[in-house]
Amino acid sequence: MELQVLIFFIFFTFTTTFLLFSLSLFIIHLNPCCNCDTCTTFITRSWTTSFVNLSDWYTHLIRNSPTGTIHVHVLNNIITANPDNVEFMIKTNFENYPKGKPFSDILGDLLGRGIFNVDGRCWMFQRKLASLELGSLSTRSHALNVVLKEIDSRLIPYFSAVAGNNNDAVLDLQDVFRRFSFDVICKFSFGFDPGSLEPLLPVSELESAFDECSRLCAERAMAPSPSVWKIKRFFNVGSEKKLKSAISIVKRTADQMIKKRRETGSDSGSDLLSRFMGSISDDNYLRDIVISFLLAGRDTVASGLTSFFLLLSQNPKVVNKIREESDRVIGPTREAVAGLGELKHLHYLHAALHESMRLYPPVQFDSKFAKRDDVLPDGTFVKRGSRVTYHPYAMGRMERIWGPDSLEFKPERWIRDGEFKQESAYKYPVYQGGVRVCLGKEMSLVEMASVALCLIRRFDVSVVNHSQLRFAPGLTATVSGGVHATVRRRDLQQ
Repeated sequence: MELQVLIFFIFFTFTTTFLLFSLSLFIIHLNPCCNCDTCTTFITRSWTTSFVNLSDWYTHLIRNSPTGTIHVHVLNNIITANPDNVEFMIKTNFENYPKGKPFSDILGDLLGRGIFNVDGRCWMFQRKLASLELGSLSTRSHALNVVLKEIDSRLIPYFSAVAGNNNDAVLDLQDVFRRFSFDVICKFSFGFDPGSLEPLLPVSELESAFDECSRLCAERAMAPSPSVWKIKRFFNVGSEKKLKSAISIVKRTADQMIKKRRETGSDSGSDLLSRFMGSISDDNYLRDIVISFLLAGRDTVASGLTSFFLLLSQNPKVVNKIREESDRVIGPTREAVAGLGELKHLHYLHAALHESMRLYPPVQFDSKFAKRDDVLPDGTFVKRGSRVTYHPYAMGRMERIWGPDSLEFKPERWIRDGEFKQESAYKYPVYQGGVRVCLGKEMSLVEMASVALCLIRRFDVSVVNHSQLRFAPGLTATVSGGVHATVRRRDLQQ
């Protein structure tokens, strides 16, 4: 009994000392001597009296900054919406702005050595491998086939079932699109069908685990100091215990898929796993790579589609223009989903999708960590080790970038001489730019365009509540409470 008391006393003393030490480091890290308005407002959270989301407060501060850049000293974070700074970070001086260890620590337990969590040679190898595979015609053809099959066999039947119940039937668009994109990316990455969008909307263990991983990793990033979550991870308590359990489910499922594919042979499937197997023999490394694609491909597409239909519900004239364009290109009565050739001619649809992501980018901000002292093009000094963040959410709301109508949903701004035209990746870094430009950009746009077109032509989708969105913690923009809408079937000939 005395031994147990002694062990408990030693454990308690060690824990208390460790916590006090970490708290001291945190206080030093916060630089409490800084009493500027920005830092005071951040520390006291008084920004919540005027803004629903932290991103909206940052947007307000950046809009009022002469350079389009602010410095949150207590976080050692420089946040910019200046296109020149963005180009400098992700292109001109790319080598000085890697993801950095603070970022890789946050996602390391989940993504390991996956492409979205590494720098240097490891990143370069995966980048070349992924570029080769994702750029091939056979891969793109396979991806489109997976998308079209999921649309035809599950998405349309589900919307039809809801529309056929009664006029007051409501569905959560965000939930449906997350299920749809999860099924698609699982089939494309692993050749595995979780069946998330089956009629009864089952929740697979893998899907729940992914949701938990995204939420809890985001909470790590929001912690006032890394010591907070690292202590909990060390003692395996609280949120870190939940995260460890969720990660084990994701990795166990991935390991099972890899083992099964090794047994059947890599040439037995067209998915990414089969394609990567020929170049990677380390199964743990292979798992990290495929999980990275699984994470990125699921939530970004779902987020983009959710905000798109929210904005369409607020702008019925845009819906009518998309329908008129599709009637000209593919005919007013055809029910088959448009092919790649036809999608290319739907200029207004692509303009509307890009305009939607301008206002609601799936990834609202992206951070790097400076390797050396530097000076940004706008004159901002960057100290070595500082976090430097470019903010697509804020950039989409800058009058100095998009003009006096920057807050309007206006697809026409993307149309020139009757055709859709891309903007500079540094003015519109939704898919990043430079060396790290998103390899899945074209595939994600085809997926979103295919879904949007088939639903817009067949259904009237009306979001129930148009109030300001409140974003939940997550690696991508996720609306707290979902986005609920009514669905009514429409005649293709009308």
